[in-house]
Amino acid sequence: MLTIKNLSASLSSTRVLRDVSLTLGTKKFIGLIGPNGVGKTTLIRAVAGLIPYEGRIMLDDVEVIDLAPRLRAQKMSYLAQASESYWPLSVERLVALGRLPHLAAFTAPQAADAAAITSAMKLADVETMRHRDVLTLSGGERARVLLARALAVEAPLLLVDEPVAALDPFHQLGVMEGLVSYAASGRTVIAVLHDLSLAARYCDELVLLNDGRVHAQGAPAEVLTRENMADVYRVHADIKVEGRAVTVIPKAQL
Repeated sequence: MLTIKNLSASLSSTRVLRDVSLTLGTKKFIGLIGPNGVGKTTLIRAVAGLIPYEGRIMLDDVEVIDLAPRLRAQKMSYLAQASESYWPLSVERLVALGRLPHLAAFTAPQAADAAAITSAMKLADVETMRHRDVLTLSGGERARVLLARALAVEAPLLLVDEPVAALDPFHQLGVMEGLVSYAASGRTVIAVLHDLSLAARYCDELVLLNDGRVHAQGAPAEVLTRENMADVYRVHADIKVEGRAVTVIPKAQL
């Protein structure tokens, strides 16, 4: 359970987040949406403890900033937007770095670590390239490998910033399915997403940010309305709802 109370944060002298309060439950895939520059990345970086903030961020009723670094690394995993790899490692070795928070000094990986690495590679669809040098991969392939590293932590909370931005449609769907499976295993996934139709199709819940504040939170059909598209995204949009599926088609700027 992630609880955020009265969270505010600034970058340089600019206030980016303003009094954000959220409660996000387990076994959920949560999409963090909103236009460019409204604070989505700042929010997940604050949750990860990477930037200063005002307010409270609690994971299972424990303040995140009070967690020892190693314990924090076990409890949450973070994949930054446009992450890269610059070292000539095999895919498998790079994914294995996700197990470091669980290993004592000078301790070899155990069977549970190997199982976590294999599971992560399957979820990110990179198992067939496990022996390849990451520097020989395309940008989209490296993005999936780095996602696998984050998944290998098996943290209760996974924070990912635009995980499908560099991917083709086939692998976008595969990654979203993998994140759904990760959440269904009893964990919480919070993903910054710009593709609203993908967010609506796969996420259990959406949080719509605007001007550093929570504009709407709830099921995709409750958040992705014509009114919210006009108020927040400043576009006219056709919204088609079929059961749980929501299709958003922007038509014109306001």
